[in-house]
Amino acid sequence: MKVLGIDIGGSALKGAPVDTKTGRLLAERYRVEIKSPCSLKEGLAAAREITRHFKWKGPVGIGFPGIIKAGHIGAVGNLGKVWENKNGAALFRRATGCRVQLLNDADAAGLAEVAFGVGRGRPGTVLLLTFGTGIGSALFHGGVLFPNAELGHVPWRGKPFERYAAASVRKRARLDWKEWAQRVNIYFGVMERLFSPDLIIIGGGVSKKSAKFMRYIRARARVVPARLHNDAGIAGAALAWSRKSG
Repeated sequence: MKVLGIDIGGSALKGAPVDTKTGRLLAERYRVEIKSPCSLKEGLAAAREITRHFKWKGPVGIGFPGIIKAGHIGAVGNLGKVWENKNGAALFRRATGCRVQLLNDADAAGLAEVAFGVGRGRPGTVLLLTFGTGIGSALFHGGVLFPNAELGHVPWRGKPFERYAAASVRKRARLDWKEWAQRVNIYFGVMERLFSPDLIIIGGGVSKKSAKFMRYIRARARVVPARLHNDAGIAGAALAWSRKSG
């Protein structure tokens, strides 16, 4: 099955057609920059631009940075509260002119890594954490997804952990890789106390730069960078159709 996957992040929408049997992107991904927070008009226009770029008429899967239940949007983080309590599937269906399935963006990345990446065939508990504008999370046990686990919002020093350890914080606070990894290690310690994962997968844009920080990472669980890197969100969004997620 071929599905157009769209991954919505805090700074851009990225999309490409995907072969859902292999997770392979069938064309170079197309990126549309957005502001954060993002208006409905800007976000929907970006999704429309991606579908038109590929001249797409088939099914579309969208990874959205917020709580998704039956296509409806719940709590939203960095993208902005204007998206909350909306029928997201209907909004994007009208914007793109295509059939749409919606799911949480980190869940999408996790589905792709468990289906095609470093999480494939792994027993026990697998935790994927995406480090970007915020911290996204996808929690699996025995290959089964526990949806909408927004673990970047676990509090630390009175604020969500993502305000302490997201990749965007490293740039904003001008932390070197070792300093940032030490913050990530604190976060991993909390996650391990709560969930005792057997495998932690580091996803998001930083996964491509793992050589710069992995030597500083300390955790009881095995920690590995995502294999699909930034393509995981696109591939996993497409899998929404094969799994009938969101």
